[in-house]
Amino acid sequence: MSTKHQSESLASVVAIDKMNIGLQAAYRADISKDLSSILAATYRLTIKSHIYHWNVVGPVFKSLHELLEEHYNALFGAVDVIAERIRALGHLAPVKLDKTESFAPSHDSVDHKTAQDMVADLIADHEEAVRAMRKAATKAGDNDDVVTEDMLTARLTFHEKALWMLRAVIAG
Repeated sequence: MSTKHQSESLASVVAIDKMNIGLQAAYRADISKDLSSILAATYRLTIKSHIYHWNVVGPVFKSLHELLEEHYNALFGAVDVIAERIRALGHLAPVKLDKTESFAPSHDSVDHKTAQDMVADLIADHEEAVRAMRKAATKAGDNDDVVTEDMLTARLTFHEKALWMLRAVIAG
């Protein structure tokens, strides 16, 4: 088989207008946009958690270093789950995540952050993720999309536990 024919046979043939999975096309497009935003935010949080993992210092170094490693590994796994749900809904997972250079904190901001500052920054990002996921999960539930709702419930569980643990690390 020629290379041209191989690539044609491997080409994705998706007719989203003919999809009949019990979810309206307009809803699938809308929730896929929401999930794409959640995916981008998850990447940002993954990268930030990883950078803070490398650069944290102080008396909570060991516990925070280990906690952030658990978090960035879980977050990295989550991006695949979210992207695959977007594909299952008949849409492309984001091919290009705009402004990826803004995903990570700057060198100067990391250099001058205390462990408490880093944790406070991560708490704000996790809280933002929780709010977006809760809103999308409600939309999914209202549209009988139990799979997306369940996926988001699992993600919310992770983020709310992460928030509890991060707050506990810096509790005075």
